[in-house]
Amino acid sequence: MRRTGALITGSTSGIGRAIAHELAERGYRVVLNYARDGARAAAVSEAFHADGFDVTAVRADVTDEADVRHLIEEAERAGPIDALVNNVGDFHLKPLLETSLEEWNHVLRSNLTSTFLCCREILPAMRRRRSGRIVNVASMNAEVLRARPRTLPYAVAKAGIVLLTKTLAKTEGRFGIRVNAVAPGFVETGTFPPADVDRTIPLRRLATAQEIANAVGFLMSDGAAYINGAVLNVHGGAFL
Repeated sequence: MRRTGALITGSTSGIGRAIAHELAERGYRVVLNYARDGARAAAVSEAFHADGFDVTAVRADVTDEADVRHLIEEAERAGPIDALVNNVGDFHLKPLLETSLEEWNHVLRSNLTSTFLCCREILPAMRRRRSGRIVNVASMNAEVLRARPRTLPYAVAKAGIVLLTKTLAKTEGRFGIRVNAVAPGFVETGTFPPADVDRTIPLRRLATAQEIANAVGFLMSDGAAYINGAVLNVHGGAFL
């Protein structure tokens, strides 16, 4: 019997790789996704295989409609994909007046458009099976609209992901599809940790990628069977 498949976008490094490993440990047949670095994808696949996991790597730029269609087709060759994690998303740290149109569009496409395209492409099959689990990666407190002077494009994109998550949770629930979001705070693998961790984060440390993966794994599990449309903040209490 074929095992349930899970597709994780941007999953050959950092949080995405940790999520892929977590779902593999939970018994999923994992499909890794990468956009450029084929050598790294091959190395990660080899490491997963060495651990006894069923894993495939598929190259696709998830901001491109045709690539996303190819990704889903390839991912489902070995069986249905019942779990999708939209993890891809580039960060941007710059005041608005210093942000170019190219940078603005790139951040929104990388984070929000990629999530929209992957959800739209995979939902018809999930609807037919009347089963599916989607977790979108937002950012801490993305559901709270507040000023973001140095991260505006990123914040807009992640707030959009929250709205997309809640909308799909409402429309797809009747098909047996649960859609939730995990909102990480500052993570060890991140590029811009806060200058004063002790003051910014009550737990006084950064999150590990595994702790974010644990949250995704929980939302994918049967233990979260009645959780739909939720935004699970995993930020150690930052900016409360």
